[in-house]
Amino acid sequence: MADNYLEKKMEQFKQQSAATSAKVKGGLSALLLKNRSTRGFDSSFKVRKDQLLRIIAVNSRIASARNSQTLRFRPVLSDECDKVMPYIKMGSALSELALPLPGQEPNAFIVVCSTVEPRPSTYVDLGISVQSMLLQAVDIGLNGVCLMSFDKEKIKEMLALQLEPLMVVALGKSAEKIELVDIKADDSHSYYRKNGIHYVPKVLPEDLIIE
Repeated sequence: MADNYLEKKMEQFKQQSAATSAKVKGGLSALLLKNRSTRGFDSSFKVRKDQLLRIIAVNSRIASARNSQTLRFRPVLSDECDKVMPYIKMGSALSELALPLPGQEPNAFIVVCSTVEPRPSTYVDLGISVQSMLLQAVDIGLNGVCLMSFDKEKIKEMLALQLEPLMVVALGKSAEKIELVDIKADDSHSYYRKNGIHYVPKVLPEDLIIE
């Protein structure tokens, strides 16, 4: 009995240690830096259902305009990805690359829908929701990208959705190297790739301030 108790405790300890090691250390700043829009994923890593549900669950803890909470979420695992992949577009600024590259497709999605006709507050909620979900994804060792370029009618049909899809979030383990580049407000904001690195220009903090 004692041996069995110790075995269970050791297994619990291993699971807790694994969960902790997957988290990004350094607080919000580290999460924000790690939370880069990813368009190339490690195809050998499969996102689990419990991970998707954990990411979606943040929506019961975040802000919502007038607390309306009108967003709903359809998790899509690897066995259904072929219903979504043909109808999404990634990296419109790098159209010559036809992203994702072969073998780097995401193997999980979250389709965000609305229970009401979209209004300005709906898109406020959408931004809060997707950023929160992507931060949660980073916290458990994943990355993603939010997509608004997709065939709504086809995805609605393929997933038998009764609600209107507003956004598709692609998720997985990143296979990309992404770096931020400091720019002035008037510089080009277009992301680009060079020598296998994806560069993302970001305006310097001092240029965001209104004097």
